[in-house]
Formats: sequence, C-alpha cells, structure tokens
Amino acid sequence: MARGKKVTVYFCQSCGYESSKWMGQCQGCGEWGTMVEETIEKAAAGKGKRAEGILEELKTSRISEIDMHEKGRVKTGFLELDRVLGGGIVPGSLVLVGGDPGIGKSTLLLQVCRSLAESMEVLYISGEESLQQIKMRAQRIGTFSDRLQLFCETSLERMEQVVERQKPQVVIVDSIQTVYSESIGSAPGSVSQVREATSRLLQIAKGMDITVFLVGHVTKEGVVAGPRVLEHMVDTVLYFEGDRHASYRILRGVKNRFGSTNEIGVFEMKEEGLREVGNPSEFMLNGKPKGASGSVVACSMEGTRPILVEIQALVCHSNFGIPRRTAAGTDLNRVNLLMAVLEKRAGLSLSASDAYVNIAGGIRMHEPAIDLGIVLALASSFRNKAIDDKTICFGEVGLSGEVRAVNMAQQRVSEARKLGFSKCIMPNVCVPGLSGANGIEVIGVGSIRDAIAQIS
Repeated sequence: MARGKKVTVYFCQSCGYESSKWMGQCQGCGEWGTMVEETIEKAAAGKGKRAEGILEELKTSRISEIDMHEKGRVKTGFLELDRVLGGGIVPGSLVLVGGDPGIGKSTLLLQVCRSLAESMEVLYISGEESLQQIKMRAQRIGTFSDRLQLFCETSLERMEQVVERQKPQVVIVDSIQTVYSESIGSAPGSVSQVREATSRLLQIAKGMDITVFLVGHVTKEGVVAGPRVLEHMVDTVLYFEGDRHASYRILRGVKNRFGSTNEIGVFEMKEEGLREVGNPSEFMLNGKPKGASGSVVACSMEGTRPILVEIQALVCHSNFGIPRRTAAGTDLNRVNLLMAVLEKRAGLSLSASDAYVNIAGGIRMHEPAIDLGIVLALASSFRNKAIDDKTICFGEVGLSGEVRAVNMAQQRVSEARKLGFSKCIMPNVCVPGLSGANGIEVIGVGSIRDAIAQIS
C-alpha cells in the first residue's frame, strides 16, 4: 500500500481548530497565540471499498426494536465520588478527571483502584511514574488486592495490546498528555496525539465494555491541557479543585451523560490519602470567628446538597484615588454590582472605600443565592456591627434592591436547623412554601433595606 505524504498543519491548542496556515487569532474560538505547528501524514489516495464494489451491509434499527436494559452501576467505595458520578461507575464509560498538578488526582484514583480491586480486575497504566514510585504511594494508602495490575507505558499501541490481552473491567490512564501513538508524527501532549489517544481509548471502552478513567492536567486558564474537543469526546468530565497547600479538595462534575452536573464531592487530604467529608457545611464553618463584623453565614445549593459557607467582607477607607476591590471565591463583577446596589438603594456610601470579599474555606460559589450574604457582610463591615452568630441568610438581589426567590428553600432551612442556627433571613416570597421551620426563626425580607434592618 502506498504511504501518504507528510504535510504541515496548524492546530489551536484551545479548541483543536485546524488550519493549513498559521494565524495569530484562531477562527474557531477567537483565542490569540494558540496556533501550533504539527506534521501529520495524509493517507494516500486510493480505491475505497465503495469503488471496489465491496459494500458492507448497512442496517438501521428502529427505536422500538432496541432492547433497553440499564446496566447496573458499580460503587467506587467513595460516597462522595459516587454522588458526583450520578450513583456510581457506568460500565463502558469514558471518564476524564482534570485538575492542577499535585492536587491529588492520582491519589484519588489509586484509592478507587484499591476499592474496586476487591471485586474486579483493574489495570492502572502510568506514563508519569515508575512501578516503584506507584508502590511507594500505595504503601501509604494501605494494602491492595492482587487483582490490581500496574503497567508503566506511554505507547498507545502497547496499551491496546495489554488491555485486549488482560481484559480488565476498569482501566486508569495517568495521564492522557503522556500517551503517544506511533502513527502520529507530533510530540506527546500535542493536539493530534491527545485527540487520537482519546478516540482510540473511547473505542476500547465502548467496544469491550470497559470503564476507562483518563487523568488530564489543567492549564493556568482552568481548562484541560489540549483541545476542548477532548471534553466533548468523553462521557463524564470531573474537575478536582482546591488549594494544594490546604487540606480540602472539591470534586466537581462539569459534564455527565449519566447524571447531574451540579453535584460536588468534598475530600480532605490526609497523610494516608484522601478522606471523604460527609458534612461539608460543618467543615467549611470550622474556625468561624465569634462576634466579628463583616462575617455572615449563607447557604448555597450544589446539586441537591445544601452547603453553608462563611462570607467575609472588609470595607475600609481608601488611600488611593481609585478604591481597590478584590473577591476570593466569587465573581468580582458580581461584588461590584452589589456594592453599586447598596450605594444606590440602601444609602451606603461605598464609592470611596476599599472592599475585600472572601468565601472562607477556599470554595468557589457562583449561585445567586449568596447575593444576600455578600450584601449583609458588606453592610456589617461598613457599619462595624457584628451579625448574630446563629443567623443564616440566602436570597438573590436584583438591581432595584429587591430580594428575589431562590429554589429549594426548604432544604436550606432544614440544613441550617440541623447545624444549630436559630434565625434565617430569606426572601419573602419563599416563606409561604415552607412546610415547617420548627426550632428556627424565619424572617422574610423584600428588599436589602429590610435585610440590613435585621442586623442594625
């Protein structure tokens, strides 16, 4: 068979857009400076099966003829991970686990391997560590079953041979950026290599009914290194978040074909590995100061789980011509908007003040229900008046200063009562929907003026 010729093409590292010439701005995603040069081999022109008259029998299926039986999910041994996956591992699925280097992705998957190897064959393929290095990490975690097999390799073709021979039920590839195919001329980690490796591993997962976990590193921009097409090819995308210098870790589902994408799992990094945090609210509120101004507890929903977080604010006179505003754990633009609403609708003169807003614990929250918490924390710090430690709040704030309704008010109030809070400030429109709030005082407010009056 005649070999194809090698040609030079340019790929966008952000979205995978292909171009025959270099350009400063990608026409696919609009990013600047992301086009890289790669050499690929184009297949030689020849007679296909259609031209030779060898036509395969093509058959379509009616939807009523398809035998539908849902495959049983496999429990990972981690309730937090099962929650994010939608109830467990779906056989034959392709799962991408992304996160910053050193955040704990390999440790989490090695602990999952330890649990799964008690009842099934598991293959752990590493392109970054030697067998001895993996063994050192495994000894810190605990004892492992002999059903867990290790394989250190970066060649995609050799991986395929081992998987076809061993026929494991679960395969972990750590990491996808180190895998290379001999049929692709570019370097490992390039757009072509990552896309080719993921495509062939997807065929293995679907064809052999094997669950495949891929580890992917995250860039400074917070996306998986390589093209975005990688996220579209897999069934599930999980992001492992958190400060690697802190003890907490958050596993967030970004994409899931078999479950919700709003769930999160909370873990704590210990010397022996990752430990599940069954009650994240209590964990996040640990160490909350007593009687300090600018501190309030708000309730946010992550999927079906209510999470209580401490919102801190510090407002002080600015020594510069332009006041400084910073936000950690939430959107800075949202903070600026709420400060403008406070100045216009509540009469608080914040235009000449520096403002710093922080969600304690390092967790990131973007739900509008924490708006009321940010507003009350800013007002408390500005007036230097502390909010009662047993008070919780939630509600979305509009541009007119109104406090708008949020969903799942009953679950939020129940979580607050469970953790010992005695007062809940919430939107007026949500109060009639409560079935009962025994043990906690519910205060409905219609505007931020009403809410601020509760802490004065």
